[in-house]
Amino acid sequence: MFNALTKGEAQTGAYSSTALAPNIGVVKVPDPRLDKLTQLLKPKRTVPAEVTYIDIAAPAKGLGKSEGPSGQFLAYLSKADALAHVVRAFEDETVPHSEGTVDPERDIGIMALELAFSDLAIIERRLERLKDSLKGAKQQDRGSILQEQALLAKVKSALEEDIPIREQDLSEQEVKAMENFQFLTAKPMLLLLNIGEDQLPEASSLETRIASRYRRQDCELAVLCGQLEMELTQLSDAEAQEFRASLGLGESGLDRVIRLSYGLLGLISFFTIVSDEVKAWTIRRSTTVHRAAGKVHSDMERGFIRAEVIGHDDLVKCGGVAEARKQGLLRLEGKSYTVQDGDVVTVLFNV
Repeated sequence: MFNALTKGEAQTGAYSSTALAPNIGVVKVPDPRLDKLTQLLKPKRTVPAEVTYIDIAAPAKGLGKSEGPSGQFLAYLSKADALAHVVRAFEDETVPHSEGTVDPERDIGIMALELAFSDLAIIERRLERLKDSLKGAKQQDRGSILQEQALLAKVKSALEEDIPIREQDLSEQEVKAMENFQFLTAKPMLLLLNIGEDQLPEASSLETRIASRYRRQDCELAVLCGQLEMELTQLSDAEAQEFRASLGLGESGLDRVIRLSYGLLGLISFFTIVSDEVKAWTIRRSTTVHRAAGKVHSDMERGFIRAEVIGHDDLVKCGGVAEARKQGLLRLEGKSYTVQDGDVVTVLFNV
């Protein structure tokens, strides 16, 4: 699945080695809007947005048992913005399953349990420290300690009821207060069911059945054939598209996973078209143009004056910036303007 997403050549096999050696792949984000801007403006350079995928193989044995995953494995996960759990759903006698049988829902449950155990262990250690801190705390510090205690106790209780942190009813302030812990069940989760080619006709019904149980606001699910997707990356785009059409398949696995990833993380793209370069930038939804300017360069945020903004569709329809300006579609926006998906932004600044 990693090779399918990154066009990489990571070694595949029945089981990973005991040594944790992550595979890292940087993927250019496909975006038809960027292609249209390139055709329209004919820049010397086009720079798509990027997504980094890090493939960490879970231990073949030990999950759901007393030993559990290693601290190194959990540490890798804690650094990610979101987690994609690749779950086996294909039958193949030459690739034995560590549990003896193929059962995607069981495997999803086991991993969810391990992530919850990791979070509970962190919470319990922190609660012990807070308890010790209270003994000698000054009066002015007791309030914040008691507040953190209450929050962690509430989160712990819900975790023990099998409710991951991402699904708990927490305020924005409470979520922010726990950011530094990098809790694993707080991260958005993408479940990728890896099926065999013989299962392609039933992929849609399988996805519907399992998604009805697991799909949530911060948890998405997709069914893909990793082997087929990997093989298609070795073809030209035209050949791959023709092959997909012959099998009745829609968008590529890469396109779908990126789309779902953006949705889970609340990400959008905006574009800049200066210095004979068209470039896509990734920001979180609801980001102001002032903060978005800092994504391009810190000086732009520091010396921000205003921004010229036009929607991608309007710019393409006008055929260029000059005509868009003539038609009054190029707007001047101040610091508080919220960037919309597909905006083309030119920042005016002075430092």
